[in-house]
Amino acid sequence: TFRDEDGLWSQYDLEDVATPQGYGRDPKLVLDFYNARRANLSDAKPNAAHEAIARLAAQRDVTLITQNIDDLHEQAGSKDVIHMHGSLVESLCTACSDVREWREDMTLESTCPKCKGEGCIRPNVVWFGEMPYHMERIEEVIPAATQFVSIGTSGAVYPAAGYVAACKQFGIPTLELNLEPSDNAGLFDDGRYGPATEVVVNWAQEAMAL
Repeated sequence: TFRDEDGLWSQYDLEDVATPQGYGRDPKLVLDFYNARRANLSDAKPNAAHEAIARLAAQRDVTLITQNIDDLHEQAGSKDVIHMHGSLVESLCTACSDVREWREDMTLESTCPKCKGEGCIRPNVVWFGEMPYHMERIEEVIPAATQFVSIGTSGAVYPAAGYVAACKQFGIPTLELNLEPSDNAGLFDDGRYGPATEVVVNWAQEAMAL
C-alpha cells in the first residue's frame, strides 16, 4: 500500500519517485522504484476480496474502477477493469505514446518496441500532477449507477475522492467498505469497517443474493 502508516509514502518521498519532475531529475531512481514494485507484484496473489468482486461482477452489472496499479483484480478473474491510475505491468513510451504490457525491468537502455527509441520507456502509471486515465468513461457510468461502493481507499486523492459527492448529487446510494473510516467517510450513506477479506466478501455475498 502507499498511504498506510507503514506504506510506501512513509519510506519514500513521493516527489522523488511519483512525479514527472522526479523522473526528470533522476529517471534511474524512478525506474528502479517501479522495478521493485513490479517484483513485489510477481509474488502477490489476489485475496478473498478480489475474488468476491470478480464473482459479483460475473453475476451483476458491475463497473470496476480502481486506483490500484497492480493487476490483482484481473488475476482474480475480473474483466474490463478501469485503471484510472494506470498499470504497473504496462510501459509508456514518452516519445511515441505507445502503451503495451511490460513485466520485465525497465532501464535507461530499454527500447520502445514501436518507435525503437532508447531511454524513453517509463511505467504507464499516473504520477502526481498528471491527469488520471479514462475520465470520460468514468463520468459517463457514474450517473447511471444504482449504487456506488468505495473499497479500501484513503478518500484523500482526487478526483476519485470526489465521486461520492457526485453520486449524492445524482441521488445514488453510497457505501464505504474500508479498514477504517476514510477522510471523506462522512459523505457516505453507510460504512462497514474491517479487513477487506471480511467486509467486502460479506457485502458481495449479500449483493449476489438480491
